[in-house]
Amino acid sequence: MKNLIRLIRPKQWIKNLIVLLPVFFGGALLHPSAIYAGLITALSFSFAASSIYCLNDIIDIEDDKHHPIKCNRPLASGAISIPQGYTLMVLMLILSMASTFLLYDHQLETAGVIAFYWLLNIGYCLKLKQYAIIDVCIVAFGFVLRVLAGGISTSIHLSKWIVLMTFLLMLFLSFAKRRDDVVRMNETGHAPRQNTIRYNLTFINQAITITSSVTLVCYIMYTVSPETIQNFHTDYLYLTSVFVLVGLLRYIQIAVVDKKSGDPTKVILRDRFTQLIVLAFGLAFLFIIYVLR
Repeated sequence: MKNLIRLIRPKQWIKNLIVLLPVFFGGALLHPSAIYAGLITALSFSFAASSIYCLNDIIDIEDDKHHPIKCNRPLASGAISIPQGYTLMVLMLILSMASTFLLYDHQLETAGVIAFYWLLNIGYCLKLKQYAIIDVCIVAFGFVLRVLAGGISTSIHLSKWIVLMTFLLMLFLSFAKRRDDVVRMNETGHAPRQNTIRYNLTFINQAITITSSVTLVCYIMYTVSPETIQNFHTDYLYLTSVFVLVGLLRYIQIAVVDKKSGDPTKVILRDRFTQLIVLAFGLAFLFIIYVLR
């Protein structure tokens, strides 16, 4: 049972809470129905993502056996057989689709977005992840689909800025993750991924700089846009840009100086500085839209 749980990676489910972005930026945190719909959507995406994790580990089983860390994964270590992996993959997909019917509204639309996410990632696992740049774009787009599903299930209109920021931020994190692979390849001479040879530190560092810069600019444009000011009845949201800047700088420090950007989820769960920045940003944002306006 322990190895089955490890295969579906429940620790990674935290990233699916991004479906709550429409609730947060839509000022609906005090609406129980929106919170409920967002959490159910997050759960559905978690099951779908776990299904993909199973397929990914099955396909990468040979490469994982030669990886210093991934060799301990249930399939690579032989703790779970490939047929068991496929069975768990199908079960997770069924749970994902079934859980969408716990929603009060927009069940089919939400299920459709999740199904598209699942099919896209099937293509990613089978072939698309072999192509540099395309691989990180697909990962980032997967999070855009999460946000879109969150907006659909909660009936909250999504600002174009939120969609752009989601894609850019996740592209930034994906490049930072690839940087960890490049560093390992340079140290060991073995490429952790097939497409790692199409990256190098110069390119990755420039990509990280570009995506982080555009993400910050995009967030500032969001805070000063007439749509946002009219929606929240305040023009003070630009002040929260400070936290976004510091958060991006901290993550770049983790990637470039500490060389520990291989798992964004671990960074969020373990790095106290990052946690404080995220908390400070959230509290400042909520204070401005609920108290200052």
